[in-house]
Amino acid sequence: MNPRLTRFGAIGGVAALAASGLAACSSSANAGGDGADGGDQTLEVWTRSGPEAAASYQFAFDAFTEQTGITIDYQPVEEFDTQLQARAQQGDLPDVFVNDAGSLGNYVSQGLVLPVDPAEIEGGDAIPQSTWDENVATDGTTYAIPFSRQAVVTMVRRDWREALGLEQPKTWEELTELAEAFATQDPDDNGKDDTYGMVVPGSAQSGYIFRWGVPYIYQAGGEILADNGDGTFAAVFDSPETGTAVEWIQEQFCTPGVVVPGSVNLTTADTPFFGQGTAGIYLTGPYNISTFDDQVGKENVEVIPMPEGPAGATSWSEGENIYLGASSEKADLQKQLAAFLITPEAQELMMKAETNDEGVLAQPVVRLPVNQDVNVGEVKDDERWDLVADAYADSKHFPWSIDFLPYRQIVADGMNAIAADCNADVAAGVTSINEQVAAQLESDGLAG
Repeated sequence: MNPRLTRFGAIGGVAALAASGLAACSSSANAGGDGADGGDQTLEVWTRSGPEAAASYQFAFDAFTEQTGITIDYQPVEEFDTQLQARAQQGDLPDVFVNDAGSLGNYVSQGLVLPVDPAEIEGGDAIPQSTWDENVATDGTTYAIPFSRQAVVTMVRRDWREALGLEQPKTWEELTELAEAFATQDPDDNGKDDTYGMVVPGSAQSGYIFRWGVPYIYQAGGEILADNGDGTFAAVFDSPETGTAVEWIQEQFCTPGVVVPGSVNLTTADTPFFGQGTAGIYLTGPYNISTFDDQVGKENVEVIPMPEGPAGATSWSEGENIYLGASSEKADLQKQLAAFLITPEAQELMMKAETNDEGVLAQPVVRLPVNQDVNVGEVKDDERWDLVADAYADSKHFPWSIDFLPYRQIVADGMNAIAADCNADVAAGVTSINEQVAAQLESDGLAG
């Protein structure tokens, strides 16, 4: 028998008990069920959001309430995982929460979310089956509704590039050359040696360097895990292709000016350099497009096709899901909200950067719509978003059916150590990372 399925079966039993216990002491349960009998018509909804993203969600929640009469008790939470775990300990989860698709395996293993039948979500057939399939756990059950998807893209200071008379980079080599030119040729023409090439959140904390570096691993033809197709995986980080990518990454950190100095210690919270005008290249999520437009001017921010590595231009994709809290007894209301959030109306509302009544400029939270009837380039009237969609079409993501956090951290710790030491043995480092990934698979009952 598959050891992972055996383990998951045990977890599933615990999860069912946990969900039952959560529901028994839930304030949602005590508040009147799903509202079918005229009871409580309020849903508590959480998102991982600061004020700008929260403003985007609020546009949709207000529209939902206006149409249905169902009240949304909306709580944007920045320390999301910590607060969610605290509420789980209390047996009182939010009715609905929107968070990373990559958290699905973790939430399922803890029994925090309810299973979902896509056929019971009105309008669910407008979401491609391949997108639904991303939310299937190792037991073959769907546990979330797709909400938004995205791929990291390469952004460049167009004005700097054109001032130096350079073309958009099409390969890794040309990307490095552009970064060196930004560091050495005074692209802002201020007569000072104060600019750099790439913005890189290179800290191992929370896996930042993993997120930045994994597209290059894919572009070299490398992988982290191989899916055996039976709920088990194999560690394959020690391939020659992955070694090529990690060696190239080390070279970027070790070539003066190519990346911002000290990047091995930086998180995204510490990397304002693109918007401040001190660095001209940033591999990052498309949610930053509107922010950078505001900071340096839309005409100066270009999204370019991903420069190709030895095996292609594959990007790293991510996304957000709608999760139904396991303690809720408001199944009908949960499904109504989920169905609304995937409609073209709601998806488009949350794709626009508009100012709310409090003067907060909303940061769009739907990056690429999951509803196939919505065209991102048309909604935003911005060709750069067509390039984001193209990047997503040629992208990969880590398996969301498992708890990927320990694997991300293993790779991030190893990559950070290699990037921080220009004399580090790349081959030995890659082998060490692979051994740790393999051990984690064994520990999780996922090795096959």
